[in-house]
Amino acid sequence: MGKLRENLGDYDNCGLASALEAMGERWSFMILRAAFNGLHHFEEFQAELGIARNILAGRLARLVDHGILERTALPTDRRKVVYALTEKGASLLPAMVALRQWGETWGRIESSPTLVDDRDELPIRPVALHAHDGRALRLEELRWKRTGELTELGGHREEEA
Repeated sequence: MGKLRENLGDYDNCGLASALEAMGERWSFMILRAAFNGLHHFEEFQAELGIARNILAGRLARLVDHGILERTALPTDRRKVVYALTEKGASLLPAMVALRQWGETWGRIESSPTLVDDRDELPIRPVALHAHDGRALRLEELRWKRTGELTELGGHREEEA
């Protein structure tokens, strides 16, 4: 990937470190998966996932604190709470699908059901990195570049445009 590397010790300015701080660990991903599958209530998460109540409460609070889930009391019974994906939470779908596909490929697991396109009812393609023109990219086709040195499609650096 070239000679320029990410600053591997700078966790404060790292998108990956920020994402992992928000998500935490396995249970957070399982809760998010459950939310993508339509679960909304504490009791549903607990029953479906088999997670201890104290761990579930902590993970839900973390996901709410990070703006991934929204916690709303039902107007009919303020003691009952609904957890819903926010826009920020829903934007994690490609990452979740990529992790699932990776697990299916390298863990040699055949998951069921299969995620399909609602219109055509065909399985989705594997999640991949794409260039600005739509080409799928492999690791050897990538490199890091300083943000100030980026060029726009017309070939000019951003500060020159």
